[in-house]
Amino acid sequence: MRFRTSAAVAAVSSLALLTGCGAADMTKQASPFANAQGAKTVTLSVQSWVGAQSNVAVAQYLLEHELGYRVDTVQVDEVPAWDALSQGRVDALLEDWGHPEQEQRYVKDKKTIAPGGELGVTGHIGWFVPTYFAKKHPDITNWKNLNKYADQFRTPESGSKGQLMDGSPSYVTNDKALVKNLKLDYQVVFAGSEAAQITQMRQFAKEKKPFLTYWYSPQWLFKKVPMTEVKLPPYKEGCDADPEKVACAYPHTPLQKYLNADFAKKGGKAAAFLRKFKWTTEDQNEVSLMIADKKMTPEDAAKKWVDSHESTWKKWLS
Repeated sequence: MRFRTSAAVAAVSSLALLTGCGAADMTKQASPFANAQGAKTVTLSVQSWVGAQSNVAVAQYLLEHELGYRVDTVQVDEVPAWDALSQGRVDALLEDWGHPEQEQRYVKDKKTIAPGGELGVTGHIGWFVPTYFAKKHPDITNWKNLNKYADQFRTPESGSKGQLMDGSPSYVTNDKALVKNLKLDYQVVFAGSEAAQITQMRQFAKEKKPFLTYWYSPQWLFKKVPMTEVKLPPYKEGCDADPEKVACAYPHTPLQKYLNADFAKKGGKAAAFLRKFKWTTEDQNEVSLMIADKKMTPEDAAKKWVDSHESTWKKWLS
């Protein structure tokens, strides 16, 4: 699912960025520190959305300043992150939105990845319109009425159909199947990244134009651009089992952490800390807002949060 990696304070950061077809295979580019024998170093995977970056920024800050570890971060897409974690190229993945195939393969079958516990945040993907449009057209919040408004969502990119804006093609998305199976007069258009999607939404909002977008919570942008969810057919267990036949809403997913199995056993205080790392949606959004909207560096944002939330993070060190 969901930008930048934070640089390590006490080490040279190794960055391998996967952006899709033709990109380098990060799983063959080992961090110089991952699984290094005897080195007091941790390598964290960071996904491309700012919420994931916030998790890593705070974890990195505390690992370095409270536990004395050197931290390396690697930015990698969602599915390749599982491959890297299994192979020991990274030690921990702090925010997973649900990948049952990878969980079956690596956690249950190969046992090369170990569960790290819940992050404490529940994720939800959905379709949203700006609240100013929903107030003017209340029935837009029912998916059955979307075709009625398709012409108002047209863009040059979507042609004669309404635009359903998505972020990166690498994110968890059922949108193309949903549009087809619900017989909607819309075209899925990828902005390319979370940052690009946010830029487009803020521009639409500034001009009070209508837009329909794939979006998710937790996400700091809701504070800046209020949005209302369009209700899709209710989610039921198994309704999304066949990617080609999906015709239901996205689930509410308690976000999970995962550790490389060897690191889970031999990672000492760092592994114990990451298992205990658990915060709220409000905590994550607070750091994300500092990074994405106030343009603070991830390290500065993490320090500010750490300085004012000692009662929260002290528990992770005990």
